[in-house]
Amino acid sequence: MSTINNRYDFVLLFDVKDGNPNGDPDAGNLPRVDPETGNGLVTDVCIKRKVRNYVQLMNKGTGYDIFVKEKAILNNLIDEAHEQEDVKKKEKADKTEAARQFMCGKYFDVRTFGAVMSTGKNAGQVRGPVQFTFARSVDQVVPLEHSITRMAVTTPAEAEKQEGDNRTMGRKFTVPYGLYRCHGFISAPLAAQTGFSENDLTLFWDALKMMFEHDHSAARGQMATRKLIVFKHDSAMGNHPAHVLFDKVKIEAKQKPARDFSDYSVVMPSQADMPDGVTMEVKL
Repeated sequence: MSTINNRYDFVLLFDVKDGNPNGDPDAGNLPRVDPETGNGLVTDVCIKRKVRNYVQLMNKGTGYDIFVKEKAILNNLIDEAHEQEDVKKKEKADKTEAARQFMCGKYFDVRTFGAVMSTGKNAGQVRGPVQFTFARSVDQVVPLEHSITRMAVTTPAEAEKQEGDNRTMGRKFTVPYGLYRCHGFISAPLAAQTGFSENDLTLFWDALKMMFEHDHSAARGQMATRKLIVFKHDSAMGNHPAHVLFDKVKIEAKQKPARDFSDYSVVMPSQADMPDGVTMEVKL
């Protein structure tokens, strides 16, 4: 399958209700917020993790393994590239490039997001064609702290201390509601370097739409992708700056405080309002 020939920019909207979309381990796992504005934040790394997890669950076979996954030992995977017969046959100066190509071919996340693979046997560095900004909530969010109770203890000593009451108190952090907006970019020239193909692009769009459907947990509450608005350029280098296109998507609150996606309206341009050389497609 050929690599993509067009640049893409996209707007991703997702929301959370009564959950913690991305806890900050340096702040006791509180939801991340901008301390000056109160807007909620979700890191680009968090969103990439959910894309990786979705692709891994899809189990599409050869060429769709995940490099950065739970419990992986990355240097072992890099070493595997150097054990390939076609890599072994290369001269020393060419081994790194051959190993890099092997890693791009085997791992979806390497050819999509890139990776630093010079931590063991050198497989080079890959600059991925797909990148995200942090997601930022449209309005301020209010992190809440809840007391929770477990009707059990972990040790006999703890049970004896409580005289059989056997209760364990804990804390849980949530956001009542937040609509988050993230911007993304896909570079065709970088895709040509990693082998990111049209099939990869289709899978990537599917992952953005469905990534929360297999990521539910007690901590995250109810999360869902609400809108995926894609701007496709006629050329590989792009026809207009991304920010010009992003500014055309407006989000307006119908009421505050918002507690549901229906409390917002998403205003998108018509195709007639799009600049020359760019088409808009609403994937969701």
